[in-house]
Amino acid sequence: MRTRILRRSKKGPDARALRGAAAVILESLELGNTELSVLVTGDKEMWGLNLRYRGKDKPTDVLSFSQTEGEFGDIEPGVLGDVVISVDTAQRQADEKGHSLQREMDILLIHGILHLAGYDHEKGRSEAAKMKAKEKQLLAALEKKAV
Repeated sequence: MRTRILRRSKKGPDARALRGAAAVILESLELGNTELSVLVTGDKEMWGLNLRYRGKDKPTDVLSFSQTEGEFGDIEPGVLGDVVISVDTAQRQADEKGHSLQREMDILLIHGILHLAGYDHEKGRSEAAKMKAKEKQLLAALEKKAV
C-alpha cells in the first residue's frame, strides 16, 4: 500500500496521522495493495473542484476521484484514486459536532475511501445504510488502533 498525502493547507493533522488512518482503513477493506492520494486543502480550492466536477457552486467536505472506474479504469491496476478533504469545512463540522478535527478528518477520509471502494449513499436508502454501517465499523477500527 502506498498513500501520498498532499497538503495545500497548513491546518489539520500531519501527514503521518492521515497515512496511518488510511492504512487501517485500506487494510480493513482488504485494499492493502492499492495506491491512494489524499489532498488536504481549503474551502476555496474545494469550491472550485466541487463546481467543476459536480456542478455544485459551494465548497464541500470531501470529494473522491476514482482511478478504477470509467473507460480507462484498468490502465493502472492497484491505483485506487484520490480523496480531497477541505480542512476548513472539516473544522466547522468538528466544532458543530463537538469533537476533534482529527476525528472529523478520519470520518471524511473513511467516507472518501468508501466511495472509491464502490459504496454510494446516493443510490438509495439501502446503499446509504450499508455505507453508514461500514463507516461506523471503520471508525471503530481506527479508534481501536489509536488505543
